[in-house]
Formats: sequence, C-alpha cells, structure tokens
Amino acid sequence: MMVNLAGRKCLVVGAGKIAAEKIAGLMPHGPEITVVSPRAVAEIRKQARARKLKWIRREFSAKDVKGVFLVIAATNSNAVNAAVFRACKKNGILCNAVDDPENCDFFYPAVVRRGALQIAISTNGLSPALASRLRKELEQQFGPEWKDWVEHLGAARRKLLAGRKPANQHREQLLQMVAPRAFRDFIRMRKSKART
Repeated sequence: MMVNLAGRKCLVVGAGKIAAEKIAGLMPHGPEITVVSPRAVAEIRKQARARKLKWIRREFSAKDVKGVFLVIAATNSNAVNAAVFRACKKNGILCNAVDDPENCDFFYPAVVRRGALQIAISTNGLSPALASRLRKELEQQFGPEWKDWVEHLGAARRKLLAGRKPANQHREQLLQMVAPRAFRDFIRMRKSKART
C-alpha cells in the first residue's frame, strides 16, 4: 500500500518478531507508532526506550483504535487479531491482520526499494511466500544503479518541464528519457566516470 503516513497515528497490536518486521516497514515513512502488547521483543523495547515508538504494556482494548489512521494486528492469537479487525471496522479504520486475509482491509506488498523507485508485489494475501520469492528475483534484476537512474530522471524531468516547450513535445522527450537505450547510455557514462 502506498500511503503517505508522515505524522499519522499507526497502531500495532502485538510486539513479536512479525510485529517488529511490520514496524520496520512503517518507520521510514514517519508515522507516530504505538504498540500495544504485554511483552515485546528486544528490538521493540529498544525503539520504545529511544522514543521511536510508544509501547503500552497491556492487552488490546477496542478503545485503542480511537483516533488512529491505520492498524496492524500482529499477535499470535486469531481471536485477538479478529477483535482488532472488528474494532477497526466499527470505527472506519484501515486494518491488516497479518496472515489473515479475511481480517484485512489491505495487504502488505513485498517491496523492492531502490531510492525513490519502489516495485511492489502482491498476491492479495494468497501467497506471501511467492511475493517474497518474486521480490528476491526483482532485487537481482533492479540493482542499486536504479536509485541513481531514477534521481537522474527526476532532475532531467524538472529541467525539461521548466522549459517553455509545448506539452506534446515534453511527453515525447520524457518517453525517450526512459527508453532502455537511455538507461544503457546512463550506465556506460556512470562506469566511464568511475574509471576516471
């Protein structure tokens, strides 16, 4: 899901290994994260001590979802995860119950990140293992050089759009800029600079 979470309140119910993985996926996007769970793995305890998130040490209560934008139910109890989903549904809040498609409003894609380039793979919760395998394959196909390529394209696009050419000419040039040949030229130029 590609959503701007900066400054938004997110709740994670559960504080085990899976919850820690979901939190790690949320953190780079700048939300205010609250975790509700009687116990927590070391990573979550460390983040709470560093004030990167708020940890409430108790069982989940339906009132925990009030005023929250997004909720992740990541406990090892199907009953608790279902209760979290029901509370969210009642309050119009988006919820993802990990590995429980019936209790999800959205699914986490497997994501390949290369700077501003993000490639998301989803099976709508049917096979997270397949999505993970495809992510690993795409990480090989789209190496770290894609981060620089996307930054280069962004700068070139800004420069192009600042000019006074007609919109139809912009479109044609933008398409040429992203062509496979242009990418190969960019890589050759980059390698040439690295040698000098």
